[in-house]
Amino acid sequence: MLIEIQDLEKVYHDHGIPVHALHTITMDIEEGEFSAIVGPSGSGKTTLLNMIGGLDVPSRGNITLAGTPIASMSQRDLANFRRDNIGFIFQNFNLIPVLTVAENIEYVMVLQDVPAKERRERVASILYDVGLEGMEDRLPNNLSGGQQQRVAIARAMVAKPRIILADEPTANIDSHTGVELVDLMHHLNEEHGMTFIFSTHDRMIRDRAKRVIKLRDGKIVEEEKR
Repeated sequence: MLIEIQDLEKVYHDHGIPVHALHTITMDIEEGEFSAIVGPSGSGKTTLLNMIGGLDVPSRGNITLAGTPIASMSQRDLANFRRDNIGFIFQNFNLIPVLTVAENIEYVMVLQDVPAKERRERVASILYDVGLEGMEDRLPNNLSGGQQQRVAIARAMVAKPRIILADEPTANIDSHTGVELVDLMHHLNEEHGMTFIFSTHDRMIRDRAKRVIKLRDGKIVEEEKR
């Protein structure tokens, strides 16, 4: 089992008043899944995704990724673990504006001390996979929204993480481009075996997911496997 979540809870405090974002979430995710976490706004989708990615700390419960309990890790160890095991795709792309397409994509590999020749080869290969070959020297502000999201997908995947976490990845692009990108991620999931977990309102992603986890008020209320 790649991801094991046991009795996970998250409580925020708003002017001293406790707000329960997640209630006793228990679930497992196998390697290679293409899963969608769905539910209305405020249901806890993004909070759960952030917990899995180690971007937020549980109030209670345990998360184990690839056999490693991340809740008890130091910030430094957690940052290194994320770098090597988790790729993130955000709805606002989060590209570095002063870096070219190629530089954005290879950034994590630089942190991993991947040799320059291998970085160039892997960037060229992933650019072909996402349909951006020939655009490696462009800056993000010279790309369309769909192209920027393709760069974000390439950046998330090029370091070969075991888990890709995608938070509303189609929210800021048109529906046609969204279909293309979701189909692309589905293809890359099947081609490379990486585990994709989406937090989304998008019906298109839900329809393509092999597993749908529905949240309401911070609780899992329904699951569907296909």
